[in-house]
Parts: sequence; structure tokens; C-alpha cells
Amino acid sequence: MAQATLDSLIECEPAPSPQEVLQNAFTQFDPERIAISFSGAEDVVLIDMAVQLSDDVRVFSLDTGRLHPETYRYLDQVRSHYGVAIDVLMPDPVAVQALVSQKGLFSFYTDGHQECCAVRKIAPLRSKLAQVDAWITGQRRDQSTTRSEVPFQQADTAFGTTEHALTKFNPLAAWSSADIWQYIRANSVPFNPLHDQGFQSIGCEPCTRSIGPHEHERNGRWWWEDANGKECGLHADNVRPVKIVG
Repeated sequence: MAQATLDSLIECEPAPSPQEVLQNAFTQFDPERIAISFSGAEDVVLIDMAVQLSDDVRVFSLDTGRLHPETYRYLDQVRSHYGVAIDVLMPDPVAVQALVSQKGLFSFYTDGHQECCAVRKIAPLRSKLAQVDAWITGQRRDQSTTRSEVPFQQADTAFGTTEHALTKFNPLAAWSSADIWQYIRANSVPFNPLHDQGFQSIGCEPCTRSIGPHEHERNGRWWWEDANGKECGLHADNVRPVKIVG
């Protein structure tokens, strides 16, 4: 599908399906130059769809060193279930040691999560994205106020540079949480067992908690901070002005 075709789909109703956006992404970019960012329920839905569209699907995941035990086991479950290699990205141990030595293990509760995320997530992500021309994310418009205008395809202004243009695809932008879980149940897609314990949005163990009935799913992430700024930096282009530390 040509770019002009995708643009026309985006401008009309109904919105393009996730599969259409994925197919367009795989058409635009060489398999070695595009990858799916995997961590949660949305991302595994994308993997499930992608392996039906392409024989060469690249996946990466960020291991901050502070994930739940269930999440580590889940990564291997997805790897085995789909037969895909998952490039697990880890932070620079020297940078982690410096932060912990200076501020301890839980400085984010008082200083905000950005500094820790910059070391554990943003730096390794930046290194990975320098090796590709496009990446695919599971962002949805209804996840938070910072994501309400997420497009299906965009120029990544946070990690792309004038020397290295980077494109970001968000195939699930128009989907809801209910859509995600309907797909997961209907297609027997593996999911993190923490979801059955009340965890809706799952990140690092110290910064993620279960939520109660009728709470918004992002209330379980960085619950001590203002909801209008709940981005760790992976999608800093959702927040203006764009500023990434680390």
C-alpha cells in the first residue's frame, strides 16, 4: 500500500484497521529496518497480527532490571509461542550504578520518574532506534491525555534526527481497551498473568500497581504524579515541548 493510500485511509471513516497500518509499514520499510516495541497487551496483539502478515518480524523489549518476575517469564512465553526472537535491551550498568549510588533505588517517588527512566529505558531505546528506520508501538488514543491525538503514522520527533529520519507507526491508535481484550480472547493470544491480578498497564515493579474497578488503566502507572505528564520518554513527542533526558 503506497503512502498516499494510507494518508487517504487516515483521513476517512472508518479508520484503517491495525492490519492495514501494519501492512503499509512492512511495505514501506525493509524487514531489517523496522521493529515492534513489545511490553504489554497491545504489543502482543501487534505481534500476533504481524506474524500473519510477514515471515520476518523483528521485536525488541526493554529490560530495565526492575520488571515483575511474571513479566520476565511472559517474555519467554511470547518468544516461544510465536517463534520470534526478542531483542532484549538492557541499560548501561555503569549509568545505573551511578544513579543508585547517588540517589538510591527509589528516588523517583520524590524526584519524578524521568531521571530513572532516562537511564533504564530511554538510553537503550535510543541506541536501538539508531539502528532502524521505523518502529511500531501499541499506543492508543484512549490510554491517557497525552495520547489523545496519536496518529497511525508519524515522524518521530523525539528520537529521529536530521541525519536519521525515524518513522513511528501506531496501528492500534483508534482501538479501545475492550477491543484489545476482545482480540486477545478471540485469538488465544498469551498475556501477562498480572492482568488477572488487577494490573492494566504494566511497567517496572516499583512504578506499577493494580487498580480498582472503574479506574482508568493508566492510574496504575506513576500514580503519585500528574496524569497530564505520564510519559516516561519513550513517546516524549506526545508531550510538548519535546525534551528527552539521558
